[in-house]
Amino acid sequence: MSDNQKDILLIERILSGDQSGYRELANRHKDYAFTIAFKILGSREDAEEVAQDAFIQAFAALKNFNREAKFTTWFYRIIFNAAVGFKRKNKLQTEDIDISTKAQSSPADTSDEIKIKEQKKYIAKALEKLSPDDVTMITLFYLKEQSLEEIAEITYISAETVKVKLCRARKRLAEELRKTLGQEVTSLW
Repeated sequence: MSDNQKDILLIERILSGDQSGYRELANRHKDYAFTIAFKILGSREDAEEVAQDAFIQAFAALKNFNREAKFTTWFYRIIFNAAVGFKRKNKLQTEDIDISTKAQSSPADTSDEIKIKEQKKYIAKALEKLSPDDVTMITLFYLKEQSLEEIAEITYISAETVKVKLCRARKRLAEELRKTLGQEVTSLW
């Protein structure tokens, strides 16, 4: 039995009145919820709060969950939206987002570490100037490594629309970086 099938069975138990199903479903996904929230917020306390809020929202909306969909994709969207909403509401600094980089560096090579930190800082500042929609597209595709189809499922738009929005978001990000860095922007990529 797949993990999603196990989730569906738990959801059916919950909807039929079995209160223990809530605990089981929460235990299955608490690390997942915390990890996503933490990667967006960068704060353990805030991530714990957002993860709890996401579970409350998900449990309240379980009757609306399409059982033919994947629970984790549906729940990811709830967590992501809760974290972005929390971040916006509390005006947290976008530079706290852990922007992963493909650069290989050894711990001893401090010049590479400094360069990576600078790159993260510039990208974070540029992301602060983008719309929430642009940040969502960039975060899901590059940081969370979701496919166009997965992003389409999460955002309830077509994969083709995701592709267009992602392309526009990349252009706006590059433009913000050009404003800050001038011609140096190409060295970031």
